[in-house]
Amino acid sequence: MRIALGIEYDGSDFAGWQLQAGEVRTVQGCVEEALSKVAAHPVRVICAGRTDAGVHATAQVVHFDSEAVRGPRAWVYGANANLPKGVCVQWAREVPDDFHARFGALRRRYRYVILNRELRPSFLAGRVSWEYRPLDEIRMQEAARHLIGEHDFSAYRAVACQAKSPVRTLYQLDIRRDRDLLFLDLEANAFLHHMVRNIAGVLMDIGAGKQPPEWARAVLETRDRTLGGITASPHGLYLTGVDYPARFELPPLSPTGVVW
Repeated sequence: MRIALGIEYDGSDFAGWQLQAGEVRTVQGCVEEALSKVAAHPVRVICAGRTDAGVHATAQVVHFDSEAVRGPRAWVYGANANLPKGVCVQWAREVPDDFHARFGALRRRYRYVILNRELRPSFLAGRVSWEYRPLDEIRMQEAARHLIGEHDFSAYRAVACQAKSPVRTLYQLDIRRDRDLLFLDLEANAFLHHMVRNIAGVLMDIGAGKQPPEWARAVLETRDRTLGGITASPHGLYLTGVDYPARFELPPLSPTGVVW
């Protein structure tokens, strides 16, 4: 049978989601090891979106195939009993064989969290991006409007990005402030490698007054990554949601599965 899981994790102590060669600790490796113990056979999982080192998730979705007969509760509690601190399976569902965590996803959502104050974080270290320059969220929101819609995001993806097409549709890019915290909420059909972090880097330069709001559009139109801003820190980035066709009847995002 095919099983889908909802997983949350703190990526601070991992070298990213994806398995890597050598003795490297990854979220995927820990999840597969835990599920293999529950299934009593090797398990390989496919995720909705691979996250980089230091990136977190409140709503990662994966699927795997298993011949083991286990109920949803057994998969959840069995996996969690074998997972390290910082990784937790939230739910499990049996799904049809045509369900695919990556290729079946309709939309994905990310939140980027910035601590905007002169002093560095202490309790939030590793969980937020820190920007000491005062940021004007109104300027940032004005700039964000230039990126909404379907575009070639070549200038906002990593040089080493392996996606076949740089064209993506960005449905939402909202900026909100709560005292010293800035939240960037993004929703798209899919994201390119480093796309969110590169957008955040451009918007922070604009918010700091280094560039005008129109610069976000100018960077986009160059289709040249080397002409864009910095790649922002991974620590403030969270995968917060993945949407699938309603027929799969996956659980909605838990009220606890949000960031602030």
